[in-house]
Amino acid sequence: MDVTEAKPNRWPRWLRRGPMEMTACIVITLGILMMLQPFAMALYTWSFVTTLAGTAMFVVVSKFPK
Repeated sequence: MDVTEAKPNRWPRWLRRGPMEMTACIVITLGILMMLQPFAMALYTWSFVTTLAGTAMFVVVSKFPK
């Protein structure tokens, strides 16, 4: 096999870096919005966990293939 030949990508399209990074960014944004809203204490309570989950997701997803 020649070095220049590209290996077929076996990852599903939805599991690639671009869509998953966008999803992680949306989760982070949702957590920040939950933290800043003045209406529901339950949303505020879960805001840190949501932001942390989105950040951890972004770190993991950044290792995925393009």
